[in-house]
Amino acid sequence: MADLWRMTASEAAGLLRRKEVSPLEFVEDCIARIEATDDGLNAMPTRCFDRARDHARRFDSGDAPGPLHGLPVAIKDLEDVAGVRTTYGSPIWADHVPPASDLMVTRLESRGAVVVGKSNVPEFGAGGNSFNEVLGVTTNPWDMAFSAGGSSGGSAAALASGQVPLATGSDLGGSLRIPASFCGVTGFRPSPGVVARGPAPDAFQNLSVSGPMGRNVADTALLLDAMSGVDERDPLSRPAPPVSWRDQVRVALDRGDIPRRIGYSPDLGITPVARNVDRLCREALDRLAALGSDIAPATVDFSDTPEAFHTLRAIGFATAHEDDLLHRRGMLKPENVWNIRKGLDLGIGDIIRATRIRGALYQKMMAFFETFDLLALPSTIVPAIATHERYLGELEGHRFENYVDWIMITSVITLTSSPAISIPCGFTDDGLPVGLQLVGPSHSDGRVLGWAAVAEHALGIAGGLPIDPRGTPGRYPDPEPIDGRHRA
Repeated sequence: MADLWRMTASEAAGLLRRKEVSPLEFVEDCIARIEATDDGLNAMPTRCFDRARDHARRFDSGDAPGPLHGLPVAIKDLEDVAGVRTTYGSPIWADHVPPASDLMVTRLESRGAVVVGKSNVPEFGAGGNSFNEVLGVTTNPWDMAFSAGGSSGGSAAALASGQVPLATGSDLGGSLRIPASFCGVTGFRPSPGVVARGPAPDAFQNLSVSGPMGRNVADTALLLDAMSGVDERDPLSRPAPPVSWRDQVRVALDRGDIPRRIGYSPDLGITPVARNVDRLCREALDRLAALGSDIAPATVDFSDTPEAFHTLRAIGFATAHEDDLLHRRGMLKPENVWNIRKGLDLGIGDIIRATRIRGALYQKMMAFFETFDLLALPSTIVPAIATHERYLGELEGHRFENYVDWIMITSVITLTSSPAISIPCGFTDDGLPVGLQLVGPSHSDGRVLGWAAVAEHALGIAGGLPIDPRGTPGRYPDPEPIDGRHRA
């Protein structure tokens, strides 16, 4: 069967389940697509094709487990895969080959996933542009002069170009949502605990989560079904729902469920936003209003949350990378040196204040969701940036002080512990995708997925994937951050 790579994951899983196509056939088709497209994209720089063929043959000889039934997937290069080079985007780990897979990868393979490669990331997942000194820069299939976003940029580019039907990602400050917006795919940040992570030294942190990426919401929910479930090695993990995420999406689509009331904010009162991004998001919401949703301005006060996010993020970087700073500082990119230092320099007062701000924000959000079903906002404040930009330095006269400030529209949502999804909502005049971010109450993952699927259907964009990569690949980012004070 030719061009299997064009199918949605849901369609392909059906073929595999009915044995109308074999896992090995599907793997070979994806391998051919990766080899045909990745020279310019660099989405999948680490490949494990022989390992994938071996796994597919095992499934061919018996029933492949569900819900994936032998589907090829890409694994983000922050997540260990046994026997496969895993660099975390850092020269420190350039030759690292882990002996065991992490919890999520083990679970995925036990549920029918066939890992074909590792998708590219920025060093330690830090930043909204996926580049590193080990594996290079990942470009955007819509125009290869532009970034695929970060930190799950390789996964997003691989999906949009048809290299794989499904890919994993992770999200601390927006790493699932930013590349989904830049590449016109779907990225879902689930509530903490939905996807078990680790084993990890920071087992009790709940800012960073792993999550699914797909070409549409239904596919994304399918992958989440394979990722979800409790694992005693992750103290925050929780059981999968009694009704699968994919079935919850299917029911919402069958019923035509729409959110009753949506609050929209273009900027949360904390950041500039490009006019074309705001316009496309508003036009998308007008389509939902035509279906019966009431759209009103959102008024949650986020004014002090960037400070809190910076503090809590810095704690995580110091916890994970203090030893790297002390002993391998010259191998770290300057932005990470700055972020680790920031964590080590924090005082107890900084931590107390950030914790209080986050707690107060959660209460504000709970009050907001007493009136509104969803908070809607842009997934990114600009369309994709050029590959040579380490991060966005300025927008409409506002200069960003560091490499994190330009992604605050996703980062502060992380503090709420709410499920959040990015779906494509339109294209700029230059043909670059723009994402709409939809945020629900804590633990409303199924409802958010269902509402996003209905919105996706109304917008009618997701069916345009996958695409052949376009344009000429852009160059590697400039060697220093825009803000000189972050130089190592």
